[in-house]
Amino acid sequence: MTVEILDETGRFRRRDALRRALAALGAELGAAGREVTVVLVDDETIAAMNAAHRGVAGPTDVLSYPLHEPDDVGMPTVAALGDVVISLDTAARQAADQGHAPWREVVVLAAHGLMHLLGFDHPDPAAWARFEAAQARALELAIVPAAPGAGA
Repeated sequence: MTVEILDETGRFRRRDALRRALAALGAELGAAGREVTVVLVDDETIAAMNAAHRGVAGPTDVLSYPLHEPDDVGMPTVAALGDVVISLDTAARQAADQGHAPWREVVVLAAHGLMHLLGFDHPDPAAWARFEAAQARALELAIVPAAPGAGA
């Protein structure tokens, strides 16, 4: 899977880890050869998008914009799955509430958005468990083991 990251804030420093984790997760979920764009924005930007596209006032953490609905019968499959838009401001607040680093929250949100692009939703606990598993796997994939002899 090809992952493009557009950081409109200029603040996110772990683009390579995010790209690697999302690409590997996508491949594991059967989306090898597909493309996704992750756009990192601030609360003001995502609040405007949330109001315009969902009719909901205020910022949210992640929005997904699929380019192709998986249940579009008869429609050709396109390489580009769509866009995942993440608010770094909201991610930072959520990370603080959860007691982990903001970059980890961004990885979780990107995996969540990817699941939506792949056609999954979470209307019940069983479906939510699939999202949680994908999010946990993305975090595993984002961690780079230290090279032998590199020290701690």
